[in-house]
Amino acid sequence: MENNATNKTESAAPGEFKSAVDGKCPRCRTGNMFEGPLLSFKSKKMYTHCPHCGLKFEKEPGYFYVAMYVSYVFVVAELVTACVATYILTRNMESPWLYLTVAITAAVVMAPFNYRYSRVVLMYWLTPQFRYRPDLYGKPKK
Repeated sequence: MENNATNKTESAAPGEFKSAVDGKCPRCRTGNMFEGPLLSFKSKKMYTHCPHCGLKFEKEPGYFYVAMYVSYVFVVAELVTACVATYILTRNMESPWLYLTVAITAAVVMAPFNYRYSRVVLMYWLTPQFRYRPDLYGKPKK
């Protein structure tokens, strides 16, 4: 009977992609990485340690500078997508002001997303030291 309860707990752990989208700690997948939801004034405030397992998110000084490169990739993809969509919708190749306006608007609107998810991508997929530990999922804080 006890083995069944253990299997249910382990299988109840969310997948890596869902945990990343929700902004959960990459090690325990229970604690939040950010204080508020994506679209709030507290969305930029990141915890220094996981509230559940105590993982220090900034593993060394300047660790999140690498997230700028991830954010750059996001911005380039968003700008290309926005400008191609603008061309498909308007068929206008003459006005550089149209594309400049669309590009700036897209960059400003997507800034909170880029800030948050560049850090999430860095911690989940570009840092092997922050591996998921199933033994920490859902356990009460010590």
